[in-house]
Amino acid sequence: MREKIIRAILDSGDSFISGEQLSKALGISRTAIWKHINALREEGYNIESVNKKGYRLAERPHDILSLENISHNLSTEFIGKNIIHLDTVGSTNDYAKEIGNKVNGGTLIISEQQTKGKGRLGRSWKSKSGDGIWMSLIIKPKIEPYKTPFLTLVAGASIIKALDNLGVDVSIKWPNDIILNHKKICGILTELSAEMERVNYIVIGIGINVKTLEFPEEIKEKATSLYKEGYKLSRVDIVRQFCIEFEKLYKAYILDGNKDSTLEICKKYSAIIGNHVYLIKNNKKELVECIDINENGNLIIKENNGEIKEILSGEVSIRGVKGYV
Repeated sequence: MREKIIRAILDSGDSFISGEQLSKALGISRTAIWKHINALREEGYNIESVNKKGYRLAERPHDILSLENISHNLSTEFIGKNIIHLDTVGSTNDYAKEIGNKVNGGTLIISEQQTKGKGRLGRSWKSKSGDGIWMSLIIKPKIEPYKTPFLTLVAGASIIKALDNLGVDVSIKWPNDIILNHKKICGILTELSAEMERVNYIVIGIGINVKTLEFPEEIKEKATSLYKEGYKLSRVDIVRQFCIEFEKLYKAYILDGNKDSTLEICKKYSAIIGNHVYLIKNNKKELVECIDINENGNLIIKENNGEIKEILSGEVSIRGVKGYV
């Protein structure tokens, strides 16, 4: 019932909606409406009430990652149309895998906090309550399993475009790190449930440092956040923009087999193409030059001896010559 009330208030925009209107529409008493309004205020909604006029939002809720708030006026067909918003969870990816077979593709799991957040190669991901966007997207594309790694690039390109739309000058360190001012603000972890020739579902986990100002000693030289770099953005706007951009690129790839839009973004905003970097594998470092990203989304590098090689995502880690990138 509370969700229906806030949806009605969101739909009313700057206009007041009376308690009587809500009562008749929802079939509950005006006293019950008042109790739900107070509960919504405790959740963070700044709801104004005026005698004989009713209720309206005093300001747009920029930081409440609920289904009703994010999906309001969201112009997507299926991405983000179902959102599960949690206060805390071990890992949004683990939760998504538990329910992956039970929900529709496009379902988004968002948690204010993760106690066991994880990144690529089993690394932990710091996920303090309210500081960032910790979310996992469940998708169910009808493609062969070998085609799924490209969806990590689709996710990365979508985040790049979402933040670019909001005025943030970001880049991407192939294949799955989003970079701001030479430091990481976002990581992507893609996990697959599949049979021999059939995908059951894919979980794309995304962690974005939004408000974090202090980082642990071991990562403070390579991690940053939007707030720390001077970008005071709405978490709701970021999630909305991601949903919009992801659906565009996802449909182009899955429905039309078109990789061009994603590759164009990943190349244009690349933090490493044209630069020398270290490839790190099994604790061995090799200095190489990044040449390109090919049509399969793999990195093309030139070794010191001039040999050109193709690197698959997941094979190596990449570090810049003078820092993280």
